[in-house]
Amino acid sequence: MASAFRSPTRLIFVFGVMVLCSVSPVRSWSKEGHILTCRIAQKLLEAGPAHAVENLLPDYAKGDLSALCVWPDQIRHWYKYRWTSPLHFIDTPDHACSYEYSRDCHDQHGLKDMCVDGAIQNFTSQLQHYGEGTSDRRYNMTEALLFLSHFMGDIHQPMHVGFTSDEGGNTIDLRWYRHKSNLHHVWDREIILTALKEYYDKDLDLLQEDLEKNITNGLWHDDLSSWTECNDLIACPHKYASESIQLACKYGYEGVKSGETLSEDYFDTRMPIVMKRIVQGGVRLAMILNRVFSDTHADVAAT
Repeated sequence: MASAFRSPTRLIFVFGVMVLCSVSPVRSWSKEGHILTCRIAQKLLEAGPAHAVENLLPDYAKGDLSALCVWPDQIRHWYKYRWTSPLHFIDTPDHACSYEYSRDCHDQHGLKDMCVDGAIQNFTSQLQHYGEGTSDRRYNMTEALLFLSHFMGDIHQPMHVGFTSDEGGNTIDLRWYRHKSNLHHVWDREIILTALKEYYDKDLDLLQEDLEKNITNGLWHDDLSSWTECNDLIACPHKYASESIQLACKYGYEGVKSGETLSEDYFDTRMPIVMKRIVQGGVRLAMILNRVFSDTHADVAAT
């Protein structure tokens, strides 16, 4: 918590496969996953919060939140930001397939609140001070926005809430089709890149279009209200983390052994889960930003 630190047809067809088939190393969504999450979120912002987000972004971002959504990964090993490294994930007891904040949210030294759930709570809390304007110098609001946006992606990647002994699948070495990889990286990037290659001619914009069509009037339209249900912004990340470890157990680890080759069967049944989690991260990030940056705060200076 804050006290610890400062074409629809293409995609729907693929999703149909899931329905039929299913009746410290770097630990983060790939850049593609984070870009998609932040693009989806920014498009769902109301006018006031959208202005606040643009106000907080540096000029070189040109108002595009997704341009900086990978920043927390780029700086996590810098001396100044080394403390943020454990904030990208949660290690849970092996095979428990459950998440408990008091038990699991800590770093490798046992420091409480140092996990992705605690980070989201902290940076959400910081952004709630945005309305206090330039007189409040306790927090760097731009950094808080970028960390929150990134960590909302991370907490929705199922293997970011994985087992302790294998570091969320990072030590489970295997092959993805014909090349070497590991289970964590399969969920971070391999599935996304394979989907882009197989269905979208490696065009991220086309994938984004399909995801957004399934939000507005497609597969997930009726789920939006349940996804964004949140009575307490500080407590809701607990639910997102619990969802991820349950998905990690059911779809990530299930049937996977070190040294084996994962290919079509794994891709076909897991890709829909990856896409849904990317979208859920974006929808929920938008919900948080819309509530934090209410219209009453929209015109406050960012510095």
